[in-house]
Amino acid sequence: MLLKDKVAIVTGGGRGIGRAIALRFAAEGAAVLVAARTSAQVEGVAGEITKSGGRAAWISADVSQEADCARIVKTAEGRLGPVSILVNNAGEYGPVKPVEEISPTEWDRVIAIHLRGAFLLTRLVLPGMYARQAGVILNISSLSAKAAFPWGSPYAAAKAGMLGLTRGTAAESARKGVRVNAICPGPVTETQMSKELGEKLGKRLGVSPEEELKQFLRSILQGRGQTADEIAAAALFLASDAASAITGQSLNVDGGTAFY
Repeated sequence: MLLKDKVAIVTGGGRGIGRAIALRFAAEGAAVLVAARTSAQVEGVAGEITKSGGRAAWISADVSQEADCARIVKTAEGRLGPVSILVNNAGEYGPVKPVEEISPTEWDRVIAIHLRGAFLLTRLVLPGMYARQAGVILNISSLSAKAAFPWGSPYAAAKAGMLGLTRGTAAESARKGVRVNAICPGPVTETQMSKELGEKLGKRLGVSPEEELKQFLRSILQGRGQTADEIAAAALFLASDAASAITGQSLNVDGGTAFY
């Protein structure tokens, strides 16, 4: 098992990419704390893991809140043990509007969920990882951090900020036994966020959500969206010792859309 005896925190773990990562990590031997705002969802994922013979715990929390982040780490350590792996996946797309129509409150909310949350949790787990000279932090960024799309600037800015956080933290932690990387998924069309985004973009463009998706997928070399399981497979690789020489990097899992 690639993650035997590891303890992982997966935020946004109640559905979509986070759920897929939590299940994949557990199947490879990790004990997983599943965190998200919706109790029923994270409880359900933790239940799936334990029914399969794995170890899991869950917590309802908002990663934009400092106190909630402290509860996440404390719960993981108390229920499962010292944190080996942190996956910063929690997020929401936010307003689908041009910049001039976005309110400061809307902007701040998206930045807080993605970038502030990743920072808050990273700063909490690093001291223990440094003490053990071992650890992995994985930030789930987005294709939006590298490509230009209209009507989603807070999301794009937050995800690009996560890449800066990834590189900066990697530079500080590389010689202390900690690796920090990011994944930039393309469109994971099965997720609720992608479906809701497609509906909103379709309205903006005056086409059906199906036509909007078809047009977007034409720009991808593979001509299709990615799956949550494909993102989870990349996450498993980066979290495992198979990626022991990889840090400070952002891996595109986008079917061939961005090339840096």
